[in-house]
Formats: sequence, structure tokens, C-alpha cells
Amino acid sequence: MRQMVPSARMKKYRKQIKPELEWQTGAYNRYVEWEGMLPYSFLLMAKLAGVTPDNIVSDFMDNLSCGGWKRKGREKARQHLVEYFIEHGYGQKHYKAKDIRTMFRELDAIGMLWPENGTSKFTGMHAKWRNKYYAYWFEKWYNKLRRKK
Repeated sequence: MRQMVPSARMKKYRKQIKPELEWQTGAYNRYVEWEGMLPYSFLLMAKLAGVTPDNIVSDFMDNLSCGGWKRKGREKARQHLVEYFIEHGYGQKHYKAKDIRTMFRELDAIGMLWPENGTSKFTGMHAKWRNKYYAYWFEKWYNKLRRKK
């Protein structure tokens, strides 16, 4: 299995930016880079499509995270990725599929609030609020009764 590892190139940024939550280290560090070999067929498809593997993986993460970045025209892709997540059984040791869909709907609602044409000052304020809200959202779901320790 390919592993995402903390990025050596991001080392200077990691020192400057403290994790939002104490568990965001090691395998859950926010700053990572891929280390390993891409599946050959994935690389071939990327080349045939004229899209870099990095763009495909970035789009996958952007869509699955339901963020405010590059949202237009991607609703159907987001829905498919939520189903992909659920079909793989991710999180179902702790939550019901219905709860996971609700989590993604809530993340999507937060993503829709992105001030697309806002000033840099306003988008900065929004980003700070959003990050605090993400922490609240995470704690709310992490502490749900359905969650097993």
C-alpha cells in the first residue's frame, strides 16, 4: 500500500504552523507528499486524458472534502465520491452509512459558504471562522454515541 509521509519540502511550513488538533501528526499530518510508485495503468490513463496524476489526486481530495475550492460543476462527482467512500466501508466501524452521508452534507454546507468574490481580508476572516467550525464539527461527530473508542 502506498504511504503518504510527512513532506521534507514542507518541513519549514510545518514548524511555522501548529496542528489545529493535537492528533494531527504522523499518519494524520496535514502536510504530506506521496512516496512510492503510481499504478502503471493510472499513469497511462492520466497521460491519455492529458491530466497530471497530481491534478487527479488533488481533484479527488478537493471534491471529497466538500471544500469551497473549485466547486462549480462538480456536484455529481462529489456525490459519487461520497458513495465511493461509503461503499469501501470507510468509517462504518464507528458510524452508520446514513450518519456518514449527513457528515458529508454538513461539510458541503460549509463549503458552499466560501466567499467566491470576497476581498482577501474577508476570505481570510472566513477561513479562520471555517477552521474553527471544522474543529467544532469534528468534535461533535467524534463524540457521538455511535462512535466506538
